[in-house]
Amino acid sequence: MTQRTLFVSDLHLPNGPSPLRDGLIRLLDGPARATHAVYLLGDIFEYWIGDDVGLRDHAPVIDALRALNSAGVAIYAMHGNRDFLYGRAFERASGVQLLTDPTVVDVDGVPTLLSHGDLWCTDDHAYQRWRRFSRNRFAQWVFLKLPQSRRLRIAGGLRGQSADAKQTKSVEIMDVNPLAVEAAFRHYGVSRIIHGHTHRPADHRLSVDGREVERIVLADWHADLMEYLVAEHGHLRRMHV
Repeated sequence: MTQRTLFVSDLHLPNGPSPLRDGLIRLLDGPARATHAVYLLGDIFEYWIGDDVGLRDHAPVIDALRALNSAGVAIYAMHGNRDFLYGRAFERASGVQLLTDPTVVDVDGVPTLLSHGDLWCTDDHAYQRWRRFSRNRFAQWVFLKLPQSRRLRIAGGLRGQSADAKQTKSVEIMDVNPLAVEAAFRHYGVSRIIHGHTHRPADHRLSVDGREVERIVLADWHADLMEYLVAEHGHLRRMHV
């Protein structure tokens, strides 16, 4: 049976009221109600320094997620490079189920590999070192033991460093590595990948070992452009809030 599925990533919601937050709540309260599943593929929030802070600072979004889940829509989320500290309290409060990155799901009969996408940016060696460190459970445990004010300062410093680094890195380094993507297609045996992270929305068609496959890159959000992807009846459509 055909079911409608919604995908979105890279909203980078700041703390407090914002057009982006309003847009997400409109999406969750409106179009998402007509789906059977919603996938949040990372960087929904600009940063997440722990459930104790995030659940408080983003309460309206958490409430909207919970209401959508209570209406019968399954909601899944992956960690991004900004919000990789979602925990069990987040799952319980929002009704969201956390997924391993990457994960294969059936999307309208098509085996599809979902990912935030940063794990395939293998040419950015400095970022990959940071990614391995930041996903280390002991490092996360130590960070979450720090006072909230200290965690907030660290997050602010890291965001500044990230912005500075982007000024000196080439466009190619910050994009996914084609060989890494091809390896993922081979390893998982899928014909479609959907991911975010790169902020370069596009539909890529390619051939891997004689198989025609597609890589769909989700859009990042801006106040004047809030895009999401819908899969239904064997087709993918980019839509706007």
